[in-house]
Amino acid sequence: MTDFKITRLNASQSDFDSALARLIAWDDSVDHQVNESVRHILQQVKARGDAAVLEFTEKFDRLKVGSVAELEMDQARLQTALDTIPQDQRAALEKAAERIRDYHERQNQASWQYEDEDGTVLGQKVTPLDRAGLYVPGGKAAYPSSVLMNAIPAKVAGVGEVVMVVPTPDGVVNDMVLASAAIAGVDRVFTVGGAQAVGALAYGTETIPAVDKIVGPGNIFVATAKREVFGTVGIDMIAGPSEILVICDGKTDPDWIAMDLFSQAEHDEQAQSILVSPDAEFLDAVEASIHKLLPTMERSGIIAESMGSRAALIQVADLSEAARVSNRIAPEHLELSVENPEVLVEEIRHAGAIFMGRFTAEALGDYCAGPNHVLPTSGTARFSSPLGVYDFQKRSSIIGFSAAGADRMGRVASVLARGEGLTAHARSAEYRIKD
Repeated sequence: MTDFKITRLNASQSDFDSALARLIAWDDSVDHQVNESVRHILQQVKARGDAAVLEFTEKFDRLKVGSVAELEMDQARLQTALDTIPQDQRAALEKAAERIRDYHERQNQASWQYEDEDGTVLGQKVTPLDRAGLYVPGGKAAYPSSVLMNAIPAKVAGVGEVVMVVPTPDGVVNDMVLASAAIAGVDRVFTVGGAQAVGALAYGTETIPAVDKIVGPGNIFVATAKREVFGTVGIDMIAGPSEILVICDGKTDPDWIAMDLFSQAEHDEQAQSILVSPDAEFLDAVEASIHKLLPTMERSGIIAESMGSRAALIQVADLSEAARVSNRIAPEHLELSVENPEVLVEEIRHAGAIFMGRFTAEALGDYCAGPNHVLPTSGTARFSSPLGVYDFQKRSSIIGFSAAGADRMGRVASVLARGEGLTAHARSAEYRIKD
């Protein structure tokens, strides 16, 4: 597909709102057959534990072993991977990990409390999760960067144990993924994937421990399984296709912008790349760059399908209107490729990550900038945030009344409880009121 035409929109056209709505619409409804298959797998893992995990691992990953214990990679194997990968890869992983750790340490929240005038103590106790599960794609689609982005915030938060699951179809192991686990301090690694891995983490088996929260990307079976087990465990998010929106004033090299759009389009055919600019001639120039550069791309077929079906070049009156369009879309990745991004960012309300200035390629954020690359998609940046240390901590309220405080506030609680017809509540508070 090399003769595709990219959608062109103009914010001044009468049907712009409806055209934009059609452009960004993405159907995340789960295929009925996938749903049934995932529910069956989860039910079997919940009921039969290790035996079911072994069966599904043999069926889907073509890997036959005698016990789930044989599917666990010990720390020595992780260290071997770290020691044997090319030195430039190790150095890059360690530099990325250093920056990711430094950034996330600044997110760490401390417990707090205060005392009011009659000695009552109120506050919040911040506690890390006991155990977190990390799903990592395996096989050909192996993402060592995902290990760092998911595991490091958990360790910074103080999670007691991080358990990683990664499929190894036909026994193929990706050493960069294992090396990343060693660098990030992952505690246990099981070479299990798919819905069966999600089920094992959610319910626990004889060998794989149950976790409190499951994070990490996966295919439709993994995403569906995470949706199903939510409530039994926490999850990070149900992620849709990758997205990038670039706002440009027309003064950045068109080839740069075309490649930035490609950086998301190459993920998969459903990925969405959008450029918004007040400069019509610049939109033309970027479109020309897209067609010029596409034949040079290894994943040109995927990029062409994505660009032809879901990309758009949008003309606006000015940069303020560009910000309003962006806020409507609430993109996962937003590049402000403009002269003064510090001014324009004040108008941005909804975005997973904001990349400031012409030199800030989104790709840097995927690997080594420091902030997390696990970001809200499909417009959920309107109410969601990037994965962070706070996702691996929970908060408990601290309430400690003095005798004087119990007397004073007990009178308030009594009135409110009786107003709701809850007499035991009222009398419980009244017992502590002084005569």
